[in-house]
Amino acid sequence: MTDSNALVSAALAATAAPAKVSFKKQMLQAREDAIIRAVNLLLAEKGFEAMTVDEVAANVGIAKASLYKHFPSKEDLAAAAMAHLMGQARAFLDSLPGDMPSLQRLRAVVHWTMALKLAGEMPSLPSQNSTLRATLVKHTDYMDGLMDVSDRLGEWIEAAQAQGLINPALPAIAVLYTLYARACDPVLEFLRMSGQHSDAEIIELVLGTCFDGLNSR
Repeated sequence: MTDSNALVSAALAATAAPAKVSFKKQMLQAREDAIIRAVNLLLAEKGFEAMTVDEVAANVGIAKASLYKHFPSKEDLAAAAMAHLMGQARAFLDSLPGDMPSLQRLRAVVHWTMALKLAGEMPSLPSQNSTLRATLVKHTDYMDGLMDVSDRLGEWIEAAQAQGLINPALPAIAVLYTLYARACDPVLEFLRMSGQHSDAEIIELVLGTCFDGLNSR
């Protein structure tokens, strides 16, 4: 075997066999995943202001001092949960068929967010909290995810407007924020409390009012 062939073989072998992650790193990652999961559920259930670091530590089963080794503040915990949500959103967008029409993609995304909300897995953050906002803005994974998701939804909104399926007179950004708002829509809880509809029916009802409006057709 020539030297060049040997180098190619070595490179291929290195690519095919990535370095093994140490047991310690696996345990640390598993703990961080558990922390983020607990934060996500608490944010969905109680919101940022009511959630405490003590509750997060207790739900994970670790000391608060150990939790702070992973995330130094309550704001960092919330940012990590939101970055995780953005990762989920990007994975969902990636899963949509490439030939799915733009409007159907938008409906699918809104359906997905409302299903998370009804399942108690959609974190709730206050819109007016400067410390939290500053932490989110500095969180690269969260901001990269938010920009990617917003850009893709924006493209689908503009495509649906060009097809006359969404009012072209509406600014695309206004449509985008309207769709985002469905992730924290109190109508979902109100309809569930009435006891008259299943979760699937509630999602379809809100989808109808969101995309089709209230005018009779």
